[in-house]
Amino acid sequence: MRICGIDPGLRITGWGIVRFDGNRLIWVADGMIRPDPDVAMSERLHQIRTGLAEVIKTHDPDRAAIEEIFVAKNAASALKLGMARGAAMVTLAEAGLAVDEISARRVKQNITGSGRADKTQVSAMISRLLNITPSGVDAADALAVAISASNETGGSSHDDLAPSHDGLSQAISAALARQGGQR
Repeated sequence: MRICGIDPGLRITGWGIVRFDGNRLIWVADGMIRPDPDVAMSERLHQIRTGLAEVIKTHDPDRAAIEEIFVAKNAASALKLGMARGAAMVTLAEAGLAVDEISARRVKQNITGSGRADKTQVSAMISRLLNITPSGVDAADALAVAISASNETGGSSHDDLAPSHDGLSQAISAALARQGGQR
């Protein structure tokens, strides 16, 4: 099963695709969509949509997951991030993909063991788990979202597609064992 993870943003939207094969976690692809900051908001959202549509067409994921918005003090920033997230979610839905929404804290907890990990720690763990160097921290975050999605299905209607929680733990343990590390 292939899962597409999305880390939405107006400046950079990270994407990453992983494949679960039993208890093996396999990197498929990752990258970043960088809308032109000098064009109108509608065009930037269109660039996110078309870039993500191309990723989906190329890599044919079975499911998708997107990071939830963390709303802090700056409402304007949250609104703009919400627009980028909405463009991504519509694109995923148009492709017929079920979309899981996962909090950033939960993603960090699943990947690093700490819900307060920073982007550098997440990226380092993704490198270890997948034995790759992600194309950037936003792509690493998206890969983390994809990996975490398998752990978040709970009682949803697409449980039959997702690796189990034990499968995620086994995949992480196997990846770390290949690296000679422990979690």
